[in-house]
Amino acid sequence: MDKLQAMLVFTKVVETKSFAGAADSLSMNRSSVTTMIQQLEAYLKVGLLNRTTRRISVTPDGASYYERCVRVLAEIEETESSFSAISIPRGRLTVDVPGTLGRLLLVPALDEFHRRYPDIDLMLGVGDRHVDLVQDSIDCAIRIGQLQDSTLVARRIGAAAFVTVASPGYLKAYGTPSTVDDLGRHVAVNYFSNGRILQMDFLVDGQAIETRLPSHLAANDGDAYLQCGLRGLGLIQVPRFLAQSHIDAGDLVEVLPAFRPVPLPVSVVYPQNRHLSPKVRAFAEWVTELANKCPLLSSDNIHPSELAPSKAKRVTSIMRRSAVPDSNGVNDPDDELPELRNDGSHSVRFGNSELSYRE
Repeated sequence: MDKLQAMLVFTKVVETKSFAGAADSLSMNRSSVTTMIQQLEAYLKVGLLNRTTRRISVTPDGASYYERCVRVLAEIEETESSFSAISIPRGRLTVDVPGTLGRLLLVPALDEFHRRYPDIDLMLGVGDRHVDLVQDSIDCAIRIGQLQDSTLVARRIGAAAFVTVASPGYLKAYGTPSTVDDLGRHVAVNYFSNGRILQMDFLVDGQAIETRLPSHLAANDGDAYLQCGLRGLGLIQVPRFLAQSHIDAGDLVEVLPAFRPVPLPVSVVYPQNRHLSPKVRAFAEWVTELANKCPLLSSDNIHPSELAPSKAKRVTSIMRRSAVPDSNGVNDPDDELPELRNDGSHSVRFGNSELSYRE
């Protein structure tokens, strides 16, 4: 039994949570993976995995052994990479990027990437679906927003400012809001991810306000979401890099510029239990250069007023007014949204809207 190969196979089984996933990741037969794990357990005289017909879990001994395997394999890779011939970025690199960012930033520059790194075979996953970097065997990804997964390491490459926009036709029909309070007369197109609606954010007096607007339409793809705004189906809130060309062309109009949400970091992320290989490092450095050349991703172009204080209170706004006035311009109480409450929450009045917040 090749002990190093067995250690590598075991770590892949743990990370993908399946023998089939490990086999696919390592281009091996599933039977070979199963046999190698059995041989490893027999050699160590401990059970590393709990197996059922539906799932695989790690035993306490297996968890301890996994952590040591990761360290050993990382040290070996780092030692090998110290030699110049081996440290040349090469091999297959799997990267996941948001659809709009990939289309606008990465794809136009891929020819330059391949000229610089001809030995890297890039597999670029472009889309807005959520992926698990470890389970899906992805080397690295670009993410917009605060990092939620503690198993990932983030390298910040820029910042995305967000704008609230609508089509001229929509604003002609609904009017142009001048304050957050005016949003009670409007409708939004919602964006959802992982089954969760992402509400619009606004920065009001140093407080980040999450605003729930009436909506009859939601999309989980950035390009589709943008098209809904262009078609006049409601207000949308998108990264400036996605909307700016349409604003310049007059197809979209920014509203509430004084209440822009807090910009979000744009980062290259990769699993923390993996050594930063030459190919991942090369991609991270290249995409950082791209972001630095893109004014719409530069932190330098974000006004300090757009940055919320670190102790800003998170507030949820529940718009109480009907989205569409009746023929007399009066909001119908029957069309009001239901009042939401959580344990420990409080409510205050915000003009004609009601805010609920948790201390």
